[in-house]
Amino acid sequence: MDRRGWDQLDVLFVSGDAYVDHPAFGVPLLARLLEAEGYRVGILAQPDWRDPQAMQAMGRPRLFAAVSAGAMDSMVNHYTAAKKLRRNDAYTPGGRSGARPNRAVIAYTAALKGAFKGLPVVIGGIEASLRRLAHYDYWSDSVRRSLLVDSKASLLLYGMAETALLELTRRLAAGEALETIRDLRGSALLCGQRPDEGVELPAFEIVVDDTEAFGEAFRLAAGETNPYCARPLLQRHGARWLLVNPPPLPLDQARLDRLYALPFQRRPHSDYSETIPAFEQIRHSVTSHRGCCGGCAFCAIAQHQGKFIQSRSEQSICQEVQRLAADDGFRGTVSDVGGPSANMYGMRCGNAEARRQCRRDGCLFPEPCPHLQADDRAAVHLLKRLRAIKGVRHLFIASGVRLDLLEKQPRYQRQLIADHVSGLLKVAPEALCEELTRIMRKPGPAVFEAFLARFREQSQRCGKRQSVVPYLIAGHPGSTLEHMVETALLLRRLGLQVEQVQEFTPTPGTLSSCLYHTGCDPFSGEPVHVPRSDRERRLQKALLLSHLPENRSAVREALRRCGRESDGALLFVGGQATEQRPTRQRRGRALDRGRGKA
Repeated sequence: MDRRGWDQLDVLFVSGDAYVDHPAFGVPLLARLLEAEGYRVGILAQPDWRDPQAMQAMGRPRLFAAVSAGAMDSMVNHYTAAKKLRRNDAYTPGGRSGARPNRAVIAYTAALKGAFKGLPVVIGGIEASLRRLAHYDYWSDSVRRSLLVDSKASLLLYGMAETALLELTRRLAAGEALETIRDLRGSALLCGQRPDEGVELPAFEIVVDDTEAFGEAFRLAAGETNPYCARPLLQRHGARWLLVNPPPLPLDQARLDRLYALPFQRRPHSDYSETIPAFEQIRHSVTSHRGCCGGCAFCAIAQHQGKFIQSRSEQSICQEVQRLAADDGFRGTVSDVGGPSANMYGMRCGNAEARRQCRRDGCLFPEPCPHLQADDRAAVHLLKRLRAIKGVRHLFIASGVRLDLLEKQPRYQRQLIADHVSGLLKVAPEALCEELTRIMRKPGPAVFEAFLARFREQSQRCGKRQSVVPYLIAGHPGSTLEHMVETALLLRRLGLQVEQVQEFTPTPGTLSSCLYHTGCDPFSGEPVHVPRSDRERRLQKALLLSHLPENRSAVREALRRCGRESDGALLFVGGQATEQRPTRQRRGRALDRGRGKA
């Protein structure tokens, strides 16, 4: 500030993550955007929320403070699915845990209000975005109020907040009072009286104890996610009304390109002497697009980024890779080019009128929308250009691919297998049981088996030893021990070993979280089995990892519970041998190259 001749900031950002000046980190991206518009901004990264002086390091900002818990919900960041404290934090120097508080948005907001009396505080990021309405909180096993209410912040911005934050800053800088700004897309605010227009959800005082009303609130809110036709949402909290304005409109390509052309240094702040694991994972990766049209029940991406795919131009991505290749730390490998699903690059709705009226929360389930243009020419041409950039020796796809889309993208699939797999290709079927994938809103096991056959055939044709690593979820609503036994047997028959199994964690704001809390599908009204006990969840996970010797006793118990002891011979001894994997040395390199986005 002294070197720039600043006596005061316009906007002070407070983040639960370490400060990494890279476009994959949300707070630095927003700060760079405001800086480019001429505003004076500063970032307090992981300040001590217990020390008022820590918040005052750069003085009182002129307009407002903006708070984010970081790239993850702080409770997800701190605790495992078994509610045990994690020992590390990928977004902190040295990977140490404890640098941010539980429920970080609440703690940081309270600290700012204590340090600067009367200062407006605006909250945002994934934690605020997914908790903008009354929501089920897994860690307290209760329904909590909107985070705007609990934090006592002035305003909540949800989703990818570039447009809303910039408009808010401009209006406040022009002298408009914050309490009069009630029409900002992508914002939530509290009103003393019921607003005239909006879809009224059951009140917090009702949904807190009534699971049927909670499901109704979820269903009503899910119908208002399309920014082209969404209506405001209203939910009473005590004597006040929560008003959630419609989502922000997707960024057009020119504005998206401008964001990624901002002068990021693509490295952590120079004060840090230890490595930041999340940065090391994405250091040499490039984001090609945002948004996801998959509509998976357990995923928060569409809730935060929206379902409409927003793709950068080919030229913008090539320029970023050229800057990356010129960096001193670059060794020739681009670790990833992608987004939520890499093969959604360039996709769009082909019917403007249908897009304006669409009420679906995804474009692929239960059947692909006929208006979805899933042509792969743009993605294929992009990868071809990127491979030709001087200094790029390897270019991998590590952010995952959507298998049911690959069926419609034969050229992309061939190119992916021939040139962009780092030994191991990570895919996420999440489940291999038809009944369960339907609940998850994922493609069924037939799609995965067909892809696996094509992958093996094309890899052999290319003369490459490559393997598929499927990611699966244990303990998801609807999942039973019978489902996991069938999945374990299918994995054995396909010659696959799972390396990572995620125990389901109910993420605030998602359909799966609603299923977990209510035990009922909010759209069909059908009951859903919920594996709540730790023992059942552990047995499900053990079945998916039945090839590990330490899981044998748990697998035998699960088989006994299902009355399928005879299948133990197939799981432990019989069945096909697993496919040959890359050698240990090569496999280690492959994993290093293909870490994917944090």
